[in-house]
This record gives sequence, C-alpha cells and structure tokens, in this order.
Amino acid sequence: MSDARSILVVDDDETFRTRLVRALTQRGFDASGAESLEEARERAEADSPEYAVIDLKMPGVSGLETLKALLAIDPTTRVVVLTGYGSIATAVEAIKLGARDYLTKPADVDQILKALTGSRDGTRESIPTVQDVPSLARVEWEHIQRVLSDSAGNITVAAKQLG
Repeated sequence: MSDARSILVVDDDETFRTRLVRALTQRGFDASGAESLEEARERAEADSPEYAVIDLKMPGVSGLETLKALLAIDPTTRVVVLTGYGSIATAVEAIKLGARDYLTKPADVDQILKALTGSRDGTRESIPTVQDVPSLARVEWEHIQRVLSDSAGNITVAAKQLG
C-alpha cells in the first residue's frame, strides 16, 4: 500500500473523472475514480479515502446521497462537491451534510486541492479563512450567469428557468 494520501473522484463523466484522477496522481495522491454511488461505496468500504471529490448531478442518485454514504462509512473523509449547475440551496445542503466545500465546474485541480487541504499543491492542511469562502451573492451570480449562458443569452428564457 502506498504512503500517498488517498482521494476518490466520483463523477459519471468518464473523461473528466479520468483526467482529474491523473492530475491528482501526478501531484502525489493515491487517486482512484468511481462512476456511481454503488462503486464509490464499494471502494470506500474496502479502503476509506482521506479525501473525496463528488459530482452533484449524476444519473440515478444525487451527489448529496453519495456524500452522505461516504461520510457514513468514514466521517473524517474530507469531501468537496462539484457541480456544473450551482445553487445556493444545494451549496448550503452540501455543507450541512458535511462537505468541506462546494465548487462550480469547471474547477481545476489546484482549486479542488485548495478546497480540500487549504493549499494549491495539497501539501499542507489548514482551516479555510473567511476570504476563501465565496459569498452567497457570488454563488448566486455564478448560477444566474450559467443559466443565461445555457439559454444562449436569451434573457426571457433564462428568467423563466430561474423563476
């Protein structure tokens, strides 16, 4: 078994998952991937990871359910939730359930490591400062911008989607 810190990437997007696992491995982590809650649970029960990166939207079970399952196996696992469609409600829920952070895609490996460990290279552990946590206004603005982008800039369609 390796002395490297273990990290599990749970994402149904095979390309993203593979690239993130490779990038984390290159930075000295013992990284592995899982494409579903079931596979993540099996891996965590066999060898609980120190860290986990979980996609929020996956077919079937949400990333929040995966978060709950991994933390039920090992409450000390540090988890970051990733999503392409951020919202204040899901960000708050993820943090309440025990996620260390909530990032919107596209997030690069340095952002993910900083959210997990407090440093961009993953070498030191620290408690996030208030400046590291995005404001709710920032998360809301990013969500509005993503919906507007998905609506091809059509404000009327975006407004209907946002309610």
